[in-house]
Amino acid sequence: MSESFDDRYDEGILEELPAEDERGAGLTRALPAKPFALRGTVLTPDTKLDDGYVVVDAGKIASVGKAKPQGVDVLETDGVIMPGLIDLHGHPEYNIFAAWEPPKEYVNRYAWRASKEYKLVVKEPWAKLTAPESLLRELTRYAEIRALVGGVTAIQGASAKYPDKAEALVRNVDLPIFGQHKARSVIDLDRVDAARRTSLRKDIDDGKIDALYIHLAEGKTDNERSQNEFQDLVDAKLLTTATVVIHGTALPDASLGDLKDAGGKLVWSPQSNLRLYGETTPAAKALELGVPMGLGADWLPSGSQSLLAELAVARRSLARQGAAGEDVDRKLVRMVTSEGAQVAGLGDQLGELSEGRVADVLVLERQYEDPWENVLAASPAWVELVTIGGDVAYGRDDWVGRLTDESAAYEPQEAWGKAMLLDTRYAVGGGDGRPTLDAIRGKLLARFPQTGPIFA
Repeated sequence: MSESFDDRYDEGILEELPAEDERGAGLTRALPAKPFALRGTVLTPDTKLDDGYVVVDAGKIASVGKAKPQGVDVLETDGVIMPGLIDLHGHPEYNIFAAWEPPKEYVNRYAWRASKEYKLVVKEPWAKLTAPESLLRELTRYAEIRALVGGVTAIQGASAKYPDKAEALVRNVDLPIFGQHKARSVIDLDRVDAARRTSLRKDIDDGKIDALYIHLAEGKTDNERSQNEFQDLVDAKLLTTATVVIHGTALPDASLGDLKDAGGKLVWSPQSNLRLYGETTPAAKALELGVPMGLGADWLPSGSQSLLAELAVARRSLARQGAAGEDVDRKLVRMVTSEGAQVAGLGDQLGELSEGRVADVLVLERQYEDPWENVLAASPAWVELVTIGGDVAYGRDDWVGRLTDESAAYEPQEAWGKAMLLDTRYAVGGGDGRPTLDAIRGKLLARFPQTGPIFA
């Protein structure tokens, strides 16, 4: 019997994972045989470097600078070169659905999860996709491809039943990453019993958990149940430097201050909040208080099609809250790069372009003179190249052919009028062969014709 939607969504905490030597069998990344350099305007992302060069060698950033590197192939991008985007809130397995139009506003997440309309939109399609033969592997890989072509190189939100516990096509920050598993995720804190709460706190104190993602205070600001969740967090002794509150729409200023004082963090998903509740997190106040923040597109039933689209919503929402200008714009870019990495407990590995870091790189078409404006105005159609750990994972067909000798093994895609190539050789589950997008799409459409498109 397949699991119900509620069982999966509400399952509480990510399960313990297999030992390191039990993960990753059959998984490969195809690194270019030779180092290469990208030339363009470089965002590190705190500063810009006009006419700069980023050199990638053996999966790492070899150098970032103004001087033209010698002895390497230089690709003239004429674009904005920046770290790969980090999406810190989602539910990847469900990102195959088309966007849902909520028929009304809800008081909190428990209300829409119990609604008849949501049963029709998500629960029943989920049942079709997971029984009698589960397509969970196809669902997750489809969502990862959607993230990748939108410039995202790391995501959060994989459930305990994610098919493979190794790093997949894009990095999963709450699964094993860089050889460690130091993040956990909680959907409903009231479903976590006292023993597990104590265990989580001990693991945080012992350095076994760097990030504890908790959906909290998700509802209207006057909803008592949502308001009370923060006190439950405090009573559980889980308000710590590792705490990452997802949503926090009902948090008053005092609770935001307590979150900041405890060294906690916040992840904001304004599009989903506004569509479900008609209001969103007091993000401008969080910025004023100095609460570290990340951004997440949530899931397709109520969130944005891409993290780039979510950036645009966040910018407008901040302006309505009275926060706008150059400093806010740069802060937004940091929320999906360097600050997002810090929120995830991965600030020393992701989110910046600097020597020695992993080469998670995004190149965007240059449409605006101001590179930060260029990022905030961008759509997935502007994505020219994405590398993950040096692997040329997605890019223009002419560029991929230039950077790697293996372009013939890539999968061609027509993406918003551009000829692109996608590297789908990083196998799902280990040893299952090449999971091409065409094959995945075919399986999903055969079972669920309303599957939401990626290139749309």
